[in-house]
Amino acid sequence: MADAEALKRQAAARALEFVTDGMRLGLGTGSTAKHFVDLLAERVAGGLKVVGVPTSERTRDQALALGVPLATLDEVPTLDLCIDGADEVGPNLALVKGGGGALLREKLVASAAKEMIVIADATKHVEMLGHFPLPIEVVDFGIPALLPRLEAAIASAGCSGALDLRRDASGAPFRTDQGNVILDARLGRIPDPARLAAALDGVVGVVEHGLFLGFARRVVLAGTGGIRILERAG
Repeated sequence: MADAEALKRQAAARALEFVTDGMRLGLGTGSTAKHFVDLLAERVAGGLKVVGVPTSERTRDQALALGVPLATLDEVPTLDLCIDGADEVGPNLALVKGGGGALLREKLVASAAKEMIVIADATKHVEMLGHFPLPIEVVDFGIPALLPRLEAAIASAGCSGALDLRRDASGAPFRTDQGNVILDARLGRIPDPARLAAALDGVVGVVEHGLFLGFARRVVLAGTGGIRILERAG
């Protein structure tokens, strides 16, 4: 575990090199993004001038406690750079995100940024997405009626697997910062992420899903052999 955290911190430190004075930054959510915020705060304390837009209340609380200046997307609707983690990184930098439950705000912030850089340890780089459960954020209304339509949409994209309602430590349904719930799709493999994303986008009741396609421009991967930077073609 200590080694994994060290690799995450190395990836975060390398991504920090892309940050310049005056930038408006999207601040991600999760264990790797937490390292980035920690390191960013050290630079801010040393005089770096930036403003951050957090992707979750958790990241907001961390950044505020460390003295990183913050704004909202209402106040700063265009960002220079978004730096966030990922649960899986597949071919052409297709991502699965949302293990921390912040996928909706993460996607909104990433879509407002001119560039997105993903930071991760090398184990997150996979040949095919799907081993990590795909988070699907849905409204908390009529879920039994929603499930068959979701299953049909998933099947139309050549996938199948259980849909589990995510629960918190108390056993209650996990609530996102927007008050929605998450269904984790345990698909095993996603041979055509774009097809699945389109199918999920067409299901009424789905607020957002954890497939981030065409968002990441670069991925900074930290492994035992050092840092590797992947860039998206086109």
